[in-house]
Amino acid sequence: MAVSKETWKILQDHLKYNDEEMKIFREDPRNEDVLSKTGVMLNKTIVVEVVDVHGCDNGHKVGDKFYIDGRGVSLLTKLGPGRICIFALHSVALAIPAITELIFAGADPNKMRFNRFGCSDVGVRCGGWGHIVMEVRVEDRKR
Repeated sequence: MAVSKETWKILQDHLKYNDEEMKIFREDPRNEDVLSKTGVMLNKTIVVEVVDVHGCDNGHKVGDKFYIDGRGVSLLTKLGPGRICIFALHSVALAIPAITELIFAGADPNKMRFNRFGCSDVGVRCGGWGHIVMEVRVEDRKR
């Protein structure tokens, strides 16, 4: 599906690209492919759920959830807990490119084989403080 001139202009304004930068951006066919699928991404939410925890200094508990927009770029802070450990976010951020790539390819991201991630704290037995394990999935956005 082709991207409209209006969409290109909106994106250029949003990214604050000058005309030369926009020309470079548009010359990469992957960018048009990604933009053509933005509607699909906007209707998704990446859900991160804590499935195991021991000694978490931030206080995360099993069942805690936090949410990322379907494009994988924004933490939806109003939907999750008031505090989210930065070390947990770092780990989950590594999964986002794989999730979005599956969506771009038309595959079900929930069939991703390795969908669990741990925070970077190694836990008390290995010289750290605690550790959490999180599972990621993609849901249709609730209206």
